[in-house]
Amino acid sequence: MSSVFYRPRRLRVNQLVRDMAAETQLKLSGMIQPYFVCEGKDVKSEITSMPGIFRESPDSLVKSMAADFKLGIKRVMLFGVPNTKDAVASSAMGENAVVNHAIKMLKDKFGEDLFISADVCLCAYTDSGHCGVLEGIVIDNDKTLPLLAQMAVDLARAGCDCVAPSDMMDGRVGAIRDGLEGAGFVNTLILAYSAKYASAYYGPFREAAESAPQKGDRQSYQMDIRNRLEAVKEVTLDIEEGADMVMVKPALAYLDIISDVRAATELPVAAYNVSGEYSMVKLMVQAGYAEEKRLVLENLTAITRAGADIILTYHLRDILKHGWLNG
Repeated sequence: MSSVFYRPRRLRVNQLVRDMAAETQLKLSGMIQPYFVCEGKDVKSEITSMPGIFRESPDSLVKSMAADFKLGIKRVMLFGVPNTKDAVASSAMGENAVVNHAIKMLKDKFGEDLFISADVCLCAYTDSGHCGVLEGIVIDNDKTLPLLAQMAVDLARAGCDCVAPSDMMDGRVGAIRDGLEGAGFVNTLILAYSAKYASAYYGPFREAAESAPQKGDRQSYQMDIRNRLEAVKEVTLDIEEGADMVMVKPALAYLDIISDVRAATELPVAAYNVSGEYSMVKLMVQAGYAEEKRLVLENLTAITRAGADIILTYHLRDILKHGWLNG
């Protein structure tokens, strides 16, 4: 009789057995594709640092979305890239704001068959490039809150299903929830960027959204990369203020945070597979250092295994186009 009583390799013998015994399964229903919406007409400009991702005017976005919808993309996150910026993010407000215009067009085309979430933050709309109102060299937290609330209400009025505050101002979820309730949008979801770190992985996004700070950095409001316990505190505060879902951003370097947040709440937990993580994959593939399918699926599986129910990822279109989850 063999001295090896238990052989774990038996559950890895072939693909059918591996799939049957797998502890973690990726689900398309939990994936959200981000899009960048700029002003103008017939605009579709590829972002240099993010191959395959574009800035698009609302009319172009509707056309692209029609093709993506056929692929299977049913959930999106929109980010605005306006032509004008000022101290109080005026171009983020009102029915003519570029994202609000795009939402109306998308809802006219797809109705309730498309779940639309949209970023709530001032950085792309302020001339300072900061996520809040700048008073001298200081971000004024409390002066920022009414602007975020108004932005969220205007998004909901345009037809947005879910608003996603990413600014990291204290108390912003409560202000947004009060604003939505007061305007009658009681069913609008809030997906809070609850544990958003001051990360070096955001570089390509800041090019895409033209949202880099003109001076200074965001370390006074985004989380310190050295902190772990603080993430659960931030999540708890956002839940108490009315968040329906919570998010960790970035994802791959913060799997421990995703796991902690998963253990701390029964609400859906999202993770943002951010621009830098996406671009690193693309660069490795271009250099011949990795097979794209394997690398993408390994990354997304790790994020899911850590505890994320929802993943925002720029890879979703490629996953569906190439059938990477089929069989």
